[in-house]
Amino acid sequence: MPPRSERSEMEALPAMDPSIKTIQPGGGVIMSLELAWGRVRRAYLRRFHPRYVARMADRRQGERGDLGFDPVDSRDMKYYRNQGSYWWADADDPFLWRDALPFLRVGLAELLILGGAFVLLSVLLGLIWWPLFLPPLCVAVLIVFFFRSPRRAILDEVGAVVAPADGRLLEIVRYHDPVIGPAIRFCISLSVFNVHANRVSLPGRVVAVRYRRGKFLNALLPRSARENENLDIELESGDLDGRIIRIRQITGQFARRIVCWARVDDVFARGEMYGMIKLGSRTELVIPDDESLSIASKVGQKVSAGATIIARYQSEVSIDSDV
Repeated sequence: MPPRSERSEMEALPAMDPSIKTIQPGGGVIMSLELAWGRVRRAYLRRFHPRYVARMADRRQGERGDLGFDPVDSRDMKYYRNQGSYWWADADDPFLWRDALPFLRVGLAELLILGGAFVLLSVLLGLIWWPLFLPPLCVAVLIVFFFRSPRRAILDEVGAVVAPADGRLLEIVRYHDPVIGPAIRFCISLSVFNVHANRVSLPGRVVAVRYRRGKFLNALLPRSARENENLDIELESGDLDGRIIRIRQITGQFARRIVCWARVDDVFARGEMYGMIKLGSRTELVIPDDESLSIASKVGQKVSAGATIIARYQSEVSIDSDV
């Protein structure tokens, strides 16, 4: 067990960090622009499309809660999915099709604004001297590439621990975790060329979500895990008889926007997406260490979120919940 003082400090923290008011707690310019556009859009819809507004109000479910405005449709809830507030069933959501796009829905604004800006810059520079169009066009292509969301074949094997992120395994270490106890930590580094969606490594129920502001050191530096801004979720996994696993999203030197829509009591399937980190980062997975666990990966290996098995818990070996 972890030292009493350290464990007590963790247990004293609220399960859902009260500082998390949106799915992107660090804010950002694009987020501010999108929220400002939302205010304009709501005013326009209420003025010119009152029937639509009334219909969506009739179909929404839940309660307003602490939400600081009255939403019109699901678009208004994009940044507030982790708050106890209104929601629409899939059959009543006219914008559900956006989830089927080959891009991360939470990055569509960046894709349109940043990608569009570099395309426009490419055209303008090309009019001055045609070779100048290429550098900004390459940046626009890179932005499109960054926010892609390819379909993944999720491996549904009881006890299989899948990678929580795309990238390269920086380290696999055994240590004593303040929440889990004897544990193994997998550290994955994501470059700008990786898919940046984060996925749940084992099926389970979210029991804690905690956010900490910090620095923006290079994600390859070991101390970035301690000093950089990060968001940590804890899940109670049925595959492990209710034991806890932790997944931590860590910002990098250029990746400064953590996105996480998980909230306490949400239930996720193995490999299900729960967030992303925008523009390069580091992701850590911490799981219980015991005799039933076998490591199926190695340092330096490239992994794919939800598709690469990095460890396994053998079902024929009982897991002692008191370890």
